[in-house]
Amino acid sequence: MRPLLWHEGSVSFVGVAVLAVVALPLAVATVWALARLRTSVGTAQAAAWRRSFAEVGIVYGTVPWVWLTLIPGSGAGVVPGRVSLVPLRDLETMSDVQIFGNLLILAAVGFCAPMLFGAVASMPRMLAIGVICSATIESAQYLLQLDRVSSVDDILLNATGAAVAAMASRPWWVTRARSDERSPSPTSTTSRRTSSDRRT
Repeated sequence: MRPLLWHEGSVSFVGVAVLAVVALPLAVATVWALARLRTSVGTAQAAAWRRSFAEVGIVYGTVPWVWLTLIPGSGAGVVPGRVSLVPLRDLETMSDVQIFGNLLILAAVGFCAPMLFGAVASMPRMLAIGVICSATIESAQYLLQLDRVSSVDDILLNATGAAVAAMASRPWWVTRARSDERSPSPTSTTSRRTSSDRRT
């Protein structure tokens, strides 16, 4: 009996969707646990919840979408990789669902990464990260011969989705939220009050 190839045992679109729904309570519980842990060691409540949400969200909101892009077609392993390098040519033939799905693939990365890393907290940087991540996905589709077309339009849509999502999370970017990263300790609060009383 010949060995089972990896793409022959891969999960279908419906399977990935079901797994994502099943994993949702676990993701919510993980956010809660991380936030509680951070507040217990002195992190401000708002900062603890924001960082915990971003860490879980960037994984939960990205892995299922990337998994879907790597589900092979019927000719996987047989049909050679195909590329489409002419911008906007494939976009004309995409359905609204395909366009929306491409925008969502890296949306969680764009939304959550600036909440975790100040170095990427800008729209141009998130656009560049989106291009790099999407190009990596498209390259994997080509090299693994998944019977998919690696298209430059997919990269444009994925990167645009990441950049737009980053703008949506701008009020919570880490560079704007450092002032509440730490809760004031009782000792420091008492000392400030004492010094204030002395001055008065």
